[in-house]
Amino acid sequence: MKPGATFDTGALLSIERRKERARNVLESLCEQAVVITVPLPVIGEWWRGRTDWRERILASVRVEPLTLAMVKLAGEALSSLPSPAAAPAARRRRRGPGFVDALVMASAASRGDVVYTGDVEELERLAPFFPGVRILAL
Repeated sequence: MKPGATFDTGALLSIERRKERARNVLESLCEQAVVITVPLPVIGEWWRGRTDWRERILASVRVEPLTLAMVKLAGEALSSLPSPAAAPAARRRRRGPGFVDALVMASAASRGDVVYTGDVEELERLAPFFPGVRILAL
């Protein structure tokens, strides 16, 4: 089976804002018939009302519903991170990866997908828990 792609909220925003790199990646993936998956909660973070452009973006991806296993895995990934109090002061000021970030990684890991994101640094903090997931910037 050909590896797929998983988009996070930042990836959808980059496409929506018609950023050149995001547009090129989306076109390339579609030309290669790569399945693009977006976990359902990502849609909730991204969607801010219907537009023709948002509908076209949504039609180009497969929306993945949550499963209990995915939710548990995401929670375990978050609990594996060092506590904010143990982090250096500069890192404590950043919010860190959230639950939807962990769901994106768990979703991608279940298929061996590449994750496209607008925030590589946040997802890379989860990478030790998901060593097989490759993270690329959009």
